[in-house]
Amino acid sequence: MSFDVQGRLHEIFDETQVSEKFRKREFVLEIPDGSYTQYAKFQLTQDKCGILDNYKTGDEVKVAFNLSGKPFTKNGTTMYFTNLQAWRVEHAGNASQPQAAGGNPYAAQQPVKSSSSFISDDMDNDLPF
Repeated sequence: MSFDVQGRLHEIFDETQVSEKFRKREFVLEIPDGSYTQYAKFQLTQDKCGILDNYKTGDEVKVAFNLSGKPFTKNGTTMYFTNLQAWRVEHAGNASQPQAAGGNPYAAQQPVKSSSSFISDDMDNDLPF
């Protein structure tokens, strides 16, 4: 399952070498949720660990991640682990929207005019206000 979430980088941990063939890097995202703030820990693995090199604590980001969960049984007791496996991190904001001069992303958008309007343009000119 793939999800997206936007928030502020609250904490970035160092990369750790878990085994000879596995490395990971974790980070915490501060996510506003009404009057409560949520803190979710995500994990990057292998070649994705370097994704956070261009970010710092406090940056607003959008994170794409997969949600996974696994049971683990030890001594007859089963525990469940949930992992938020991040695979893309990008700066949040309007970077993908076209920008007009002056930095207003909405100034570049032109209103769409419908040719099959219920009220004609001539009728609009006759309004008393």
